[in-house]
Amino acid sequence: MASFLANENTPRDAVVAARAAGHDVDWIVETYPGVDDDVVLARAQRESRVLITFDKDFGELVFRLGKNASNGVLLLRPRLSSPGFFAAFVTTVMSQPITWAGHFTVAREGVVRTVPLP
Repeated sequence: MASFLANENTPRDAVVAARAAGHDVDWIVETYPGVDDDVVLARAQRESRVLITFDKDFGELVFRLGKNASNGVLLLRPRLSSPGFFAAFVTTVMSQPITWAGHFTVAREGVVRTVPLP
C-alpha cells in the first residue's frame, strides 16, 4: 500500500477520513505549514510518498520545470466542495488499484486519468 503526503490545501476532513480508512497519510500542515511547493515535492520524494494536492502548480513543476516526482502525484479536481464530499472523494480515489509511482494522476468525479511522468 502506498504512503501519501497531503499538501496543505487538502481539507482536514479528507485527511482524517483517509487515515480512518487505513491509509498512511502525512499532512504538511502538521509538520511544515507554509512551505513552498518545491519543499513539499522534495519531502514527498525523500519519504517515498505520493503527493496529494488540489494545486495545479505541481503539474508545472513536474512537466515544465522537470522536478522529480517519481513517487507520483495525485491532483484532485472535484467540482463539489462540501467537506463530506471531499472526504469521500479523496478516500475513494486513494483506494483505487492505481500504480502511483512514476505517474501524475488527475482525479475528477467518475474519471481518473494517469499520465506517465517524464
